[in-house]
Amino acid sequence: MGLMTATGYSRTPKLLKGALIQFSAPLLLPIPNVIAFQYNPESLTRTLKPWAPPGTEDPAHPQSEQQRDQAHGRAQPYDPQEDFTVVLDLDATDALETPESHPVAVVSGVADRIAALEMLLYPAKDSGGLGGLLSGSVSIGVGGISLGGSAQAEVVPSPKVPVVLFFWGPGRIVPVRLTSFTVEEQAFSPLLYPVRAKVSVGMRVLTADAFADEEETAEVRIAKAAYTFTRKQKEVLATLNLANTVESVVGMLPL
Repeated sequence: MGLMTATGYSRTPKLLKGALIQFSAPLLLPIPNVIAFQYNPESLTRTLKPWAPPGTEDPAHPQSEQQRDQAHGRAQPYDPQEDFTVVLDLDATDALETPESHPVAVVSGVADRIAALEMLLYPAKDSGGLGGLLSGSVSIGVGGISLGGSAQAEVVPSPKVPVVLFFWGPGRIVPVRLTSFTVEEQAFSPLLYPVRAKVSVGMRVLTADAFADEEETAEVRIAKAAYTFTRKQKEVLATLNLANTVESVVGMLPL
């Protein structure tokens, strides 16, 4: 607990909560669905994977991995692939102590929070239905029913998962796609809804290039802007490290 000042305010700084923010656009503007973490995870695992040069196309003269790396030198045509892994603890125990204030927890425990996270893996609903699979003109004449024109079939775009931002403070707001999802349900209500669970979530950062072939919708613009903003912050922090470099060089000099 933080100490209270004379004015009654705590000196303990307010802790930001991490979150996954889902964007959907049923109207003109995207509506965010903020899935705030009940407890911030104690650790966050990050993995960066540089661009890997392609293998040789000549099977008669295979190259070793070292030869391929040497041939491409410092080539890095894309931003490195970045992955996050977090483990989230969900617990409805405290909420169940005041059931009048938490009716959802009384009914479903933490199942609603698990479902909100899980739905980030599912494609958005297709409003077009099967009727959009083929496009052609149909005419009815004396000879019966015939397809008019060339009866061209149009390729329907593949369904996509929603646009999701991973929020970890103002210094890290990036678009991500969930790549793994594991739930360990640890306690249950009389109706067998989980009241305590541990969720492990793997995420892959989507760079601005990942949205290059997509329609420039509002949520896509938000995702690209978030990635660019966070990348710029990395560049600024890397530049600030020059102060540490100067200090280190001075420390290496003989007195």
